[in-house]
Amino acid sequence: MITLPEDTNSFEFARVASLRAAQLMLGCTPRVERSSKHTVTAQREVAEGKVNRIPVVAGSVDAIKQGNRPGR
Repeated sequence: MITLPEDTNSFEFARVASLRAAQLMLGCTPRVERSSKHTVTAQREVAEGKVNRIPVVAGSVDAIKQGNRPGR
């Protein structure tokens, strides 16, 4: 059974895990022991804190829409 981190709500957990599962399906290297299913591996990564979401910084969304990535 996978336990959610205390500071994560269930929607955020599911969203981050689904995005990570998509990355794993594209061939990214797992950061925990691989499961037979990408979704389970992704959930374990999020639960163990190996994968986190990056908070949106004010103005970064506008920069991305214009084709400029922050930090470049």
